[in-house]
Amino acid sequence: MEWLNRKLFPFPIHHYPSRDGVIRYVDVGSGPVVLFVHGTPTWSLLWRHAIAKFASTHRVIAIDHLGFGLSEKPSEVDYSLPAHAARFHAFVDYLGIHDITLVVHDFGGPIALSDVIHRPGLYKKLILCNTFFWPFAGEFVVPTTISLLNGRVGKFLYLNLNMSPQWLLPAVFANRQNLDSAVHQQYVAPFADSTQRQALWAMVHELTPDNLWLAQCWAQREHLVKIPTLLLWGSRDPVFGAAYLQRWQQLFHHVQICTYHDAGHFVQEEASFDYVKQIQSFIA
Repeated sequence: MEWLNRKLFPFPIHHYPSRDGVIRYVDVGSGPVVLFVHGTPTWSLLWRHAIAKFASTHRVIAIDHLGFGLSEKPSEVDYSLPAHAARFHAFVDYLGIHDITLVVHDFGGPIALSDVIHRPGLYKKLILCNTFFWPFAGEFVVPTTISLLNGRVGKFLYLNLNMSPQWLLPAVFANRQNLDSAVHQQYVAPFADSTQRQALWAMVHELTPDNLWLAQCWAQREHLVKIPTLLLWGSRDPVFGAAYLQRWQQLFHHVQICTYHDAGHFVQEEASFDYVKQIQSFIA
């Protein structure tokens, strides 16, 4: 991992030997557990400001899914959402944690929330950032330009040109000037060649309207509704827009909402200090 910028990411790195490969994660501090779960094409770098803030008062854990970030990237492994979710379930068991404040973003939502619906007693609060938990159908169909990637051309762009972190990531910022070049390089660097980009490509296949696993998860959403929840949302997200926020808002019995009108998909980068303050207030 010669590419890792330790000035941006100074945290100790731990290893979890999953049955599919080594998953790496941050585990710092002590106290109540806050567990951060990223989506695609990011890794735990996304949470660096929150990790630094809460490490003095909480036990802060941030996982890198297999195939992402600092974790191993075996080529012959199942990188579907159900497979990621199964590994996350086993990871929580491995750590033996409970009374968890769960913070999720993007595809990290369904990966982690699938565990919440099966054992909600482990989770005491939820913080959802521009995420989803249902199939991409109806008003939630992804833009045509993204759906077209699920083909031969998309595969070439993803595996050969590293399209997801290189081009798509900055495209979903409200203001690309908010993406520091050194930070962007740290999102691109984990996927050095086509053999390390299989997990990125696999996520494209989850964007279909007939995703049965997502439909089954959403059908069990009643297990989420009583958990106190904070929604942190970038309003200028071109993919997970207002309809996504409204569906989440209508679901929960106890919900707080903070929207960022000058942020896109990544509030962690475009509203980095305020989003940490919102989390701090919510879990205090």
